[in-house]
Amino acid sequence: MPLTHARIDHVGIVVHDLDDALATYRDGLGFRLLERLNAPDHGVEIAFLDAGTGSIELLSPTDGDSGTARFLARRGEGAHHVCFAVPDIRRTLEELRAQGLRLIDETPRRGVHGLIAFIHPQAAHGLMIELLQKDGAHGRE
Repeated sequence: MPLTHARIDHVGIVVHDLDDALATYRDGLGFRLLERLNAPDHGVEIAFLDAGTGSIELLSPTDGDSGTARFLARRGEGAHHVCFAVPDIRRTLEELRAQGLRLIDETPRRGVHGLIAFIHPQAAHGLMIELLQKDGAHGRE
């Protein structure tokens, strides 16, 4: 099975305003801010918060033409994706393709913390799934 060695890395949440969201998640709910960064290649500003065994990724679009901006305009704020860390993203994608799952990314691309690829929400009952092979993680898990 392709995701038997996967673990939840983070949950992605799209927000209109990152500062407002941090006031809720960090200041109100008490999640510790791990990292805040601008990802111009992806058209978003991102904050990662410590959620124990995983993290929360808050995404706020900086480019009105980005997929994140389109998602926000269509669906509003809320859950965007669940990310699973995998030891070998290329092998995982091959196995998912062999199972007939619809992929957004046929090949991995560079993300903030490593190689990423997305499974289409129509293949996962409406949930977009991100796969992540963290930098330096190949063959370790």
